[in-house]
Amino acid sequence: MNRFILIAVLYAQAHSAQKVTVVQLKKHISFLASDSLKGRGTGTEDELKAANYIADQFKQNGLMSFNNSYLKSFTFKHNANPHDTSTKNINEKKAYNVIGYIDNKALNTVVIGAHYDHLGLGHDHNSLDANPEGKIHNGADDNASGTSGVIDLARYFASNKQTEPFNFLFICFSGEELGLLGSKKWCDNPDIELNKINYMINMDMIGRLNKEEKLLIYGVGTSPVWVPLIDSLKTSFSIKKDSSGIGPSDQTSFYLKDIPVLHFFTGQHPDYHKPSDDANKINYKGEVKVLEYIIQLIEKTYPYQKLAFTKTRTPDAGKVSFKVTMGVMPDYTFDGVGLRIDGVTDGRPASKAGVQTGDIVKKLGDVVVKDIQDYMKALSSFKKGDTTKVEVLRGTEIKVLDLEFK
Repeated sequence: MNRFILIAVLYAQAHSAQKVTVVQLKKHISFLASDSLKGRGTGTEDELKAANYIADQFKQNGLMSFNNSYLKSFTFKHNANPHDTSTKNINEKKAYNVIGYIDNKALNTVVIGAHYDHLGLGHDHNSLDANPEGKIHNGADDNASGTSGVIDLARYFASNKQTEPFNFLFICFSGEELGLLGSKKWCDNPDIELNKINYMINMDMIGRLNKEEKLLIYGVGTSPVWVPLIDSLKTSFSIKKDSSGIGPSDQTSFYLKDIPVLHFFTGQHPDYHKPSDDANKINYKGEVKVLEYIIQLIEKTYPYQKLAFTKTRTPDAGKVSFKVTMGVMPDYTFDGVGLRIDGVTDGRPASKAGVQTGDIVKKLGDVVVKDIQDYMKALSSFKKGDTTKVEVLRGTEIKVLDLEFK
């Protein structure tokens, strides 16, 4: 009897080791988003500490490295003062992508990635939004959440090798906040042949699943199988699908190499790119659900040796540039007409005009706003010093507010 109990206990332990867990996610995020790493600024010694931590996790989970190292360096041009438009203070810096490989002797490989860099002390980012310098930006959701997801998915798939028809390549990218630097560099100098990549899964900000359980999946148009597979999965998520392969995260670098991609995102929040994006605000149980969903979706692709690639529309937002900002956080999960405001930054034009969280922008200047693309087109037409009207729906009441861009 004792022998059978022992076997049952060992089986239970092995089975539990194959699952995504809150305990593991808390461990990784608590370290990556700790003050001791000072915001993981690209190319800093503190970011290197994060890289070494990720590499150690890959090693513990039995992943292979390339060229005897999980770290792959790249260089980039850096201006110590982002407010200086001259070239006199530009120098070359080094950063590292962290790469681990599961070789299942398969023909094709699935790439699972996330960026692990963040804004450091706030001075390395050229955001128009509030980004206070000199304060640690821990980036728990952006993107310790995605990085911890990569680590735990590596642990999961490393323990299930016998059932997997693909190899798996896990990459944590540096330099995403400075313009997808790490993923671009890797795609230009890959460790495996790009034509052997089946598809790429990207996770950027998956730690703030809300009460409505809204999950955004971008890139569903990059292969004809994505939508049918997503629709076939039973889930409690309220899923919003976007077809485009191009977006403001690392999946874009792979899409531009004609590789099918998906990008997972639980939505914006008022702590985005602020020092308040801390580990205690992560919805750990929610992130477990997201990762379990991604596992199910990946396993649904097992019958497909190689997914077909399709080109998608290029978002209009990529064709415009901005000289000003309202200082608002759009609700990317909003399915209605207009742009719903998920957060308002104190002291910025929207706040001074009286715009509130929950307002739905219906008109900006002369442009009727039906969606975020309309909003961005309208915003791109303004410069500092301009004044205009913004029309918002607040509850059942339309309000017209005076707005000045400063």
